[in-house]
Amino acid sequence: MTSQTTAHVLPLPAGNWAFDPFHSAVGFTIRHLGIAKVRGRFNQLDASLVVGETLADSSVTATVALDSVDTGNADRDAHVRASDLLDVAKRPTMTFRSNRIEGAGENWTLAGDLAIGDVTRPISFAVEFGGLVESPLDGSTHAGFEATGELRRSEYGLDFAPGLLGEVVKITLDVQFVAPSDAQASADSAAAK
Repeated sequence: MTSQTTAHVLPLPAGNWAFDPFHSAVGFTIRHLGIAKVRGRFNQLDASLVVGETLADSSVTATVALDSVDTGNADRDAHVRASDLLDVAKRPTMTFRSNRIEGAGENWTLAGDLAIGDVTRPISFAVEFGGLVESPLDGSTHAGFEATGELRRSEYGLDFAPGLLGEVVKITLDVQFVAPSDAQASADSAAAK
């Protein structure tokens, strides 16, 4: 891997990077009564990162199980899962598929389509690249990212109680991916030269 990054390549060895669910999380924030924020998370997240030779050949996908919502209050979580809010029986997942990656260095933009149930809308995330590090436990290479974006509830048919809950839901993802073994070998070989 070269030390310089351009807008045409990711600062990662090419290959299919494995998602690290134990060091990843997806959280959200929504206004309640317009005066305070309610924070929560989804406990079940899966993602994939394919790094190609160019940005056009690279992609990110992520799937969140909506019934894994956790706001720290069991009664509220049950209401969020119910038919007048998320309706997880009809909308079991939230899925993101990228269609554009651009940026350089630590700051990137990830754009794509976000589907909640049968409604799909475009969304964009600001992504901060945390860097690459070798794990002292097993020598695997990890890449870390923080992504932030927002959606409007009404665009997904989630318009329950507009005076009670805010229209905008802010989403934050902290994710780690592990380099494929062949990419690790290539990175080690390049570093040794």
